[in-house]
Amino acid sequence: MSLLDEVLADLEAESAQLDGWVSPLDAEAWRTVTTPEGWTISHQIGHLHWTDLASHLAITDPAAFAETLKIAALNPEGYVDEGAEEMSQVPPAEMLTRWREGRSALQAALRTVPDGEKIGWYGPPMSPVSMVTARLMETWAHSHDVAEALGIPVPQTSRAKHVAHIGVRARGFAHLVHGEPVPDGDVRVELTGPDGDLWTWGAEDAPDRVTGSGYDFALLVSRRRHVDDVNVSAEGDNAAHWLSIAQAFAGLPGNDPLRLSERDLSER
Repeated sequence: MSLLDEVLADLEAESAQLDGWVSPLDAEAWRTVTTPEGWTISHQIGHLHWTDLASHLAITDPAAFAETLKIAALNPEGYVDEGAEEMSQVPPAEMLTRWREGRSALQAALRTVPDGEKIGWYGPPMSPVSMVTARLMETWAHSHDVAEALGIPVPQTSRAKHVAHIGVRARGFAHLVHGEPVPDGDVRVELTGPDGDLWTWGAEDAPDRVTGSGYDFALLVSRRRHVDDVNVSAEGDNAAHWLSIAQAFAGLPGNDPLRLSERDLSER
């Protein structure tokens, strides 16, 4: 099995898990609020489908996708939210069908990309494996929003490693999006996955280190948990500051996650 096939399988497993949580819900339950910004389950699934469609377009019609980049540039802070709002108006049963068909179409399109070719995106162009990993990260993160709103315990699986990987790779971007220069020097990252295996990045002799739970680190870099609420530790000023701004996605960071002690648990 190729690396692309492996990551696609993990993406589909993550998507199927979320599908299983939302498919039995009635239309009223799809209006359950899942984020402080007011996104409902309909927004969450609609956003995932919208992004799948954008990814598919980037592969199958680069010229048409380039036109969407021009539109996004005119409204960088609201473009994604507008897409989610539009999709949230689709009836749940129809959205489920669209989402499932869109996932299958994207998988098929990704397998047609020639080796070494990059796919255009709203950030830097990506390889097929990078695009699938990004789709998995988004699905993983938005699944947590939905699960917490419904009171569903989220299984801790090794699929969180994909999220952690993007978070590590995006360390420089996290500084840049906050208007900061990227610090000199590497950061060694050593995390323990849910299965007990060690996930590592960076030079072993790096002066700064991050250690702890790989699953919690994924929650941190997907900005689903505040740094004070995760089992992740930093050694060195650069590492400590990075954990306070880390993110695993392109675009603006948005609001800092609330500490668990500040959350209204009655809304979860």
